[in-house]
Amino acid sequence: MATMLSGAAVMDGAILVIAADEPCPQPQTREHLAAIQIVGVDKIIIVQNKIDIVDEKRVLENYREITEFVKDTAAKDAPIIPISAQHSVNIDVLVQAMEEHIPTPKRDTTKPPLMYVVRSFDINKPGTTIDNLAGGVIGGSNIQGKFKLGENIEVRPGIRVEKQGKNVYEPLLTEIVSLRAGGRNVDEVQCGGLVGIGTMFDPSLTKADSLTGNLVGLPGKLPPTVSELIIETHFFERAIGTKEMVAIDKIRLQENLLLDVGTTITAGVVTSVKGKEATVKLGRPVCVEKGMRAALSRKIAGRWRLIGYGIVK
Repeated sequence: MATMLSGAAVMDGAILVIAADEPCPQPQTREHLAAIQIVGVDKIIIVQNKIDIVDEKRVLENYREITEFVKDTAAKDAPIIPISAQHSVNIDVLVQAMEEHIPTPKRDTTKPPLMYVVRSFDINKPGTTIDNLAGGVIGGSNIQGKFKLGENIEVRPGIRVEKQGKNVYEPLLTEIVSLRAGGRNVDEVQCGGLVGIGTMFDPSLTKADSLTGNLVGLPGKLPPTVSELIIETHFFERAIGTKEMVAIDKIRLQENLLLDVGTTITAGVVTSVKGKEATVKLGRPVCVEKGMRAALSRKIAGRWRLIGYGIVK
């Protein structure tokens, strides 16, 4: 769930897939729809899949279940497209709906560039000699501005280091040595789509997605890094993702929560609660602007379950 939330942070639209051979909604369907609403995705298409393994009566019944489920949500006006993915039935209609209902948004290329890191990795094969080592690669979605080959960039919050017996995070600085978008190397990348940035980082810093959750921008232009968040909380009536639909109690002092801010996943401890406002001390700092949303999850029956969201104050 946390992985899905961090991925949804860089999406302009979503396709909600619902199986026709199961009652709707399933717990995970509730969870996914709630999640995309939390991160602000409002361009939604509903796909009613597996129509080839049920009869017409069940397809129509499932359709009614779907419309009832989404009637008070961001997906209330979303088209519902019956398909059979197995037999490629109505895939052309789905593609047309994506073109019509998930238009490419207008992006501001004049703002300082800002990219969420979704992936980071080492592209060197085992046994590569030191002279032939390539720097680490970071990948993600550019949400504003544009990056150019040869530019200096900053990565925040950066990496954890120990100073005077304490763990702190230090931002990283490097130069863009290559840019890849649309399956080819380019000299400049605009907003939207997935981007790969080749850097001069030691590959050990980027291997195994170790920089996922960071923000990339021009030096000195990124939001501040904070270890404590003050958030205005908004909770669902019941926990999302459980069959039992457990009622949600108010958060308590010293309670552990899981927060998803942009593509960052971090645990936190509630240190203060005043009405709808809560202060959360983070286990991993985040680079965040005021007004951003943070998805909130609580451990219920041994698993993290979505309970609401907070707006950063």
